Amino acid sequence: MPAPFVRPRGFSLYNAPYVLLTCVALLWAINLVVGRYVAGHVPPATLAMVRWMGATLILLPFAWKQISRDWPVIRRSLPMLTLLAATGIASYNAMSYYGLQYTQAVNGLLVQSTAPLLVAVWSFVLFRERLGLGQMAGVVTSMAGVLLIISHGDLDTFLHLKPNVGDVWIIVALVIYAFYATILRNRPPLGPLSFLSSIMALGSLLLIPFALWEASQGKYLPLDHVTFATLAYVMTGPSLVAYLFFNRGVELVGANAAAPFLHLLPVFGTALAIIFLGEEMAWYHFAGYALVITGIALATLSARARRKAA
Repeated sequence: MPAPFVRPRGFSLYNAPYVLLTCVALLWAINLVVGRYVAGHVPPATLAMVRWMGATLILLPFAWKQISRDWPVIRRSLPMLTLLAATGIASYNAMSYYGLQYTQAVNGLLVQSTAPLLVAVWSFVLFRERLGLGQMAGVVTSMAGVLLIISHGDLDTFLHLKPNVGDVWIIVALVIYAFYATILRNRPPLGPLSFLSSIMALGSLLLIPFALWEASQGKYLPLDHVTFATLAYVMTGPSLVAYLFFNRGVELVGANAAAPFLHLLPVFGTALAIIFLGEEMAWYHFAGYALVITGIALATLSARARRKAA
């Protein structure tokens, strides 16, 4: 079971799950935009492998003391760590990057909005954990805000969105990641740095055969400024920082309470498109933001009330 959330005296980022989860959504939204930008330029499995291998090497000097202390637990927990690495590190990221080569941005954002429901399904299947009425209302409300934004307030636009092979890949990736988020409650009792470095290292190793296959097909990592800039970001922001924040957020409030914050990905994605692509704000952006924020508030307040009651 996740550790109970205890409000600290004064502000402490490490004990502020909702701030952590909001930062995660922003970092992953940027990752989605970057992944779409380099689609067709950088092979997806190779990008995922180099991303996690580089992130592991960056983290290793800081995590070495924890790894040395936790090494007996790491060895005993290798099967569970491998499962977490295969689902939350290797499969999800490689499949997402692959899907972004084929799907339109608006379709990808729509698919991302299903993540909280997938977490709820896995929580029920694996742990018979039901969503409270408040949490369910929060998920539905925030999803309505997401759909309003990506459809530009036009029902006809939403009805004519057709999934393609990229959408299917991202849906499967999200199903796998929702499984990771759900079983994260059973993570081995490791320090945050030793845990993250372990699953990142294992995930990068699991991706090596797929990167080699891409190389055999003539798909190599191009050595240019676009690739270096992409790697610099994906190794740090959405990898080291976001995963530390996400793992801590789930540890504090649980997967179901953390999941609605994934609705912020398409919200932030829309904002990034406005900033970097010159799109203008419209009424549906403001209405969508309001619905998403309301949904997150409903879900988090309901989860907090259930924890207090328990």
